[in-house]
Amino acid sequence: MTPNILISACLLGLNCRYDGTAKETPELNVLLQDYRVVPFCPELFGGLIAPRLPAEIRTGDGAGVLYGMARVQNQNGQDLTPEFIRGAQATLALVKLNQPCLIVAKANSPSCGAGKIYDGSFTGGLKNGDGVTTALLRQAGFAVYTETDLLSNPAQILGKNKY
Repeated sequence: MTPNILISACLLGLNCRYDGTAKETPELNVLLQDYRVVPFCPELFGGLIAPRLPAEIRTGDGAGVLYGMARVQNQNGQDLTPEFIRGAQATLALVKLNQPCLIVAKANSPSCGAGKIYDGSFTGGLKNGDGVTTALLRQAGFAVYTETDLLSNPAQILGKNKY
């Protein structure tokens, strides 16, 4: 049976990012050729469209959003917290359904970032923390890696998460 890997859809070339583009990472195709790849996009799952204004977590991180201590806002100050939480919950349901051996999420994203996310200033600055979806997945006991993690250490990550 071929093992499942869930991966952010934008990394596979789907134009679902806030600006209507993708962040296709062709190197991942080679690394993941022996797996059944299942794309996901929490922001679309939550009801947002592409393109849309950029959004960031203003204060705190994804865990803070889940606990009601932080909010996700777009560049105009519109609160998108419900959409981000809904998207995280839909992604968790997809993860539970597919039982992947690995989850690869888009680095720095307010949904998918793992370890570092944009700092809420909309200037490209980073802060420590996870995005909303990554925080929920980690709370549920799933490991989440970014494309940067996987590309910098594929043998260790793929070896550790073998089927």
